Amino acid sequence: MSSALQFQLRITASTELAKSLRADPSGATCPALGELLSEHRATLKCQFDAFADYVSEAEKAGTENFRLYQWTRQTIENPQKKQKYLHSFTIYVNGDEVYGKEVADALEAGLSKLADRNEIVSFSRYDTNPANNPQPPAQ
Repeated sequence: MSSALQFQLRITASTELAKSLRADPSGATCPALGELLSEHRATLKCQFDAFADYVSEAEKAGTENFRLYQWTRQTIENPQKKQKYLHSFTIYVNGDEVYGKEVADALEAGLSKLADRNEIVSFSRYDTNPANNPQPPAQ
């Protein structure tokens, strides 16, 4: 029986790698990472940029329909949180931010060989089970 859970992997990059990954989310500036991403048809999205995109979209469309607008805006305006999220990248596979266990396992195995070198500070794995994840702030 297959699991209904979906997964997401994120990496934390050094300052230098983060700058290059924001400019080129394919990871080409870090050959080992770029090869791993290419093999799995994956790209990276800087979490700070994702938050900023959400805020921008909300402001264009009307913030009343964006439940996390205020929290997200406060997050990107906080200098400490900004620094944290500028170094954090979500891995998207085929354009999807969550994916099946087999893909997540394969990516995780590849990342485990890259962490602590190639300027990848760490990586994390998340699943779609709400009990395993922090819930959005109540508004």
